Amino acid sequence: MKKWILAAASAATLALTALAPGLSVAQAQAPAAAEQKKDAAPAAEAAKAPEAAATAAPAPSPNKGDVAWMLTSTALVLCMSVPALALFYGGLVRAKNMLSVLMQVFMVFSLITVLWAVYGYSLAFTEGSGWLSPFIGGLDRLFLGGTFTPATGDFSMASTFDKATPLPELVYVAFQATFAAITCCLILGATVERIKFSAVLIAITIWFTISYLPVAHMVWYWPGPDGYTSDKVVDAMVAKAGLLNGWGALDYAGGTVVHINSGVAGLVGAMLLGKRIGLGKEPMPPHSLTMTMIGASLLWFGWFGFNAGSALEANGMASLAFMNTYLATACAVLSWVFAEWMIKGKPSMLGAASGAVAGLVAITPAAGNVGIPGAFVIGLAVGPICLWGVTGLKKLIAKDDALDVFGVHAVGGITGALLTGIFNAPSLGGPGVTNYVTMKPDAYPGILAQFIIQAKAVGIVFVWTAVAAFIAFKIADLLVGLRVAEEEEREGLDTTYHGETAYNL
Repeated sequence: MKKWILAAASAATLALTALAPGLSVAQAQAPAAAEQKKDAAPAAEAAKAPEAAATAAPAPSPNKGDVAWMLTSTALVLCMSVPALALFYGGLVRAKNMLSVLMQVFMVFSLITVLWAVYGYSLAFTEGSGWLSPFIGGLDRLFLGGTFTPATGDFSMASTFDKATPLPELVYVAFQATFAAITCCLILGATVERIKFSAVLIAITIWFTISYLPVAHMVWYWPGPDGYTSDKVVDAMVAKAGLLNGWGALDYAGGTVVHINSGVAGLVGAMLLGKRIGLGKEPMPPHSLTMTMIGASLLWFGWFGFNAGSALEANGMASLAFMNTYLATACAVLSWVFAEWMIKGKPSMLGAASGAVAGLVAITPAAGNVGIPGAFVIGLAVGPICLWGVTGLKKLIAKDDALDVFGVHAVGGITGALLTGIFNAPSLGGPGVTNYVTMKPDAYPGILAQFIIQAKAVGIVFVWTAVAAFIAFKIADLLVGLRVAEEEEREGLDTTYHGETAYNL
């Protein structure tokens, strides 16, 4: 029996030995198959990767050079109000009112900056809703909400004029804040030496809300180029834009939004206030043309940020706007001074400074919308035109626009806006208009057609701001009264309203 058991055990051992090589192969194949499955998964994922990349491409990042240029431009435009405009205006008034002008400009600039962050930017540069959409934006950015997310560190982006070329939205907010602020400060020149300080703050707040914000939205708001993906969506994109922008009105940096808007408002304020005591009976010469010249020079300097910065990028269009601003201003200085020399027999420093500002105003809507030939013509034309605006036209209107805000800013802005409609034409050296689907020059509508669009924009802004200014100044008059007392006006607003004097000599 033992022999049979031993024989069976031996046979089993031999059988297992014979089967072992096969068993080893089977054991080796099982992990190999598992490894193949593991390798197959990454391969499949890798095959899907280009598809995923195509559908979820990373958002474009701002160009650091563009951001640096726009921050610099913002600082330059800030300099245009304080100290440039304050010194320019301050030098033109009598010494007893110098400080009041500096104070008004400084306070209005600060006030509008705060209001811009609270609700101004949102109403001007976000998409509106319903029938109000062409005229005013929405409330998405109240107190600048949504521009920065602390939890993730993400900044929202604003569009430029090129696809996939964004800016941090806060940069755009700050840049546009300086435009809103200087526009409101410009109005002050028409009402100096006799308006109450409290009335200034009330009237400007109301006018900013019911005139500047709607006009800025109508002229400048659009959804940006990235949405222009095909010809099929063009009409829908245009429908989202502000009224005048959708019409195709051209205003590169503020001929309508800034200068016509403020110039007309200033004239309305001057009409409601009445003339200064003694105007036409006693001399009221500028107390410091030195201050005025320094202010004009700083305005010229800061205006490069105003116009070239409106390209929103550090690119060729910024260089065109820069050169046009430089050239047109110099041409306007020459044409104003030589025209004045011929008429009055003497060239004046005030004429040179005024010519510079007139040239800067006129080239503002045209800076990136015309070529070099257009800048020559605009600069040479606006000098004599604005000289007439502050002399002949001023006599016809017969109102005390003290520092010629209407004659320089409204007349200069109208001149520049209309001439932009002519010299934008490629046949006259202009860049024409852009097709934002292809990002190439579009078919030009024609000089007459573009001129008519510009004229309509000028007319709408003129009427809108006139009505808004009347409402704003009237409300201020009802609340606190517009005009200072006669004895306060005679003594000067520096001491009677601020308890200080500009000079202690």
